[in-house]
Amino acid sequence: MLENWVVEPVCLPLVRRRCHVCGSERFRTGGKFRVNANHKLIDAWLLALCTACGETTKLTVLERVKVRSVRPELLDRLHDNDPGLAAELLQDSVVLRRNRIALDWDDAWRLDTGGADYLGREVIDVAVRFAARIPVRPVRLIAEGCGLSRAEVERLLADGRLVSAVRLSGKLSGDFTFTLKR
Repeated sequence: MLENWVVEPVCLPLVRRRCHVCGSERFRTGGKFRVNANHKLIDAWLLALCTACGETTKLTVLERVKVRSVRPELLDRLHDNDPGLAAELLQDSVVLRRNRIALDWDDAWRLDTGGADYLGREVIDVAVRFAARIPVRPVRLIAEGCGLSRAEVERLLADGRLVSAVRLSGKLSGDFTFTLKR
């Protein structure tokens, strides 16, 4: 029987960017936006606060865009400080690249295994689904979901008792399946 696990965010990730005031490299976003219109052009930023000194930085979302070319729903969400929009924009590779930032997902996600009734079985087939693009080491997920140590999961992988169609070393942010034979 196939078990379904879900990796889901529990909060917005920290933004990795150097603070020009204190030199810290972590910013917290609260989902607040600043929108500025100048004649027929509009700018929009996602605001982030330094975790060390509280300095505000602006992450560019829209820059010198004609107001008529922006969807009205997007404008409404910007004006309403929609936290869902902030989460979507932090997943957008264009926004990340434009602002030269990276995301820190430590303590910002959880693994939902749907219960532990499968732990006593000899063979476990699991499909892992990601609710957002969260880069996580599969070995860490398997260890957490099965109640094993990472070293034990590595040993199972080396012995061929943990198999998957994808490479389980490194980080993944996309759905995958695996089979564990005890």
